Amino acid sequence: MENQSIVTEFILVGFSKDPQMQIFLFLIFLLIYAMTLLGNMAIMLVIRVEASLHTPMFFFLSHLAFADICYSSVTLPKMLKNFTAKQKTISREGCIAQIFFHFQAGCAEVALLSVMAYDRYVAICAPLNYSRIMMQQTCRQLVGGAWTAGTLMAMTNSLPLAELCFCRENTIHHYICEIPSLLLLSCSETYTNYMLTCITSIIYGLMALSPLSISYSYIISTILSSHPAKSRSKAFSTCSSHIIVVSLFYITAFFRYFMPSSKSSIVLETVVSIQYSILTPLLNPIIYSLKNQEIKTALGKQIRKHR
Repeated sequence: MENQSIVTEFILVGFSKDPQMQIFLFLIFLLIYAMTLLGNMAIMLVIRVEASLHTPMFFFLSHLAFADICYSSVTLPKMLKNFTAKQKTISREGCIAQIFFHFQAGCAEVALLSVMAYDRYVAICAPLNYSRIMMQQTCRQLVGGAWTAGTLMAMTNSLPLAELCFCRENTIHHYICEIPSLLLLSCSETYTNYMLTCITSIIYGLMALSPLSISYSYIISTILSSHPAKSRSKAFSTCSSHIIVVSLFYITAFFRYFMPSSKSSIVLETVVSIQYSILTPLLNPIIYSLKNQEIKTALGKQIRKHR
């Protein structure tokens, strides 16, 4: 029992031990974090103050922006601190907490993407019933359900980690705590934890991906069969930004959690994690702003107003 309680904190190796490279990376990721906060806060603010954007689609988009802020804030502040710290450590409890909040925000974002797909399905395939189906109370319940599902997934996957024993190496060859990296260090039996993560992620992913896929199947079919060319182009433009965001998130997250972890694949795993946990929250507001004419118009209006 004494050996099982030796490790009380972990060392996050990060990206480089070169001091000059550390400063360079600190500035790069500080810029990314600042742009992520500003971009998503701008989306939330313009949706709140612009009356023309008080619709279910933009209501869900504002909550997606909030989830992106939470998602990036779980990892980037600690990473930035480690760039300037001599001891790049994180406590065992802090590591598990980081995994919990990372899962919570990430799974809530997955659910919100499915909710947004359903919203587009109702708007395009059943426009006459849109206001009746997507009522304000319904929208709030869908958002609340997304965060509840994210919290349940986070609890299911992070709480069992507290039972693991860490009595060997305490160096995590990564910039954040993630389940695959943490399981590699445990001297307990981790097969159950690994299978739990795989099974719950597959079930949750299918539950979120199924309505998303079904919604877009109907959307594409309806657009191609009944919409004139001009409205067809607008509908595809609105949906394409959502499809791009979904693809970026799902593909990289799937690769990170379902590919076998090993010391030989550390660099590739780090690059993949940067994509879905750091770059995706940065790219989401950019993609939606560039692809959505209403957002661009509202942003331009607010900029001219404050000038």
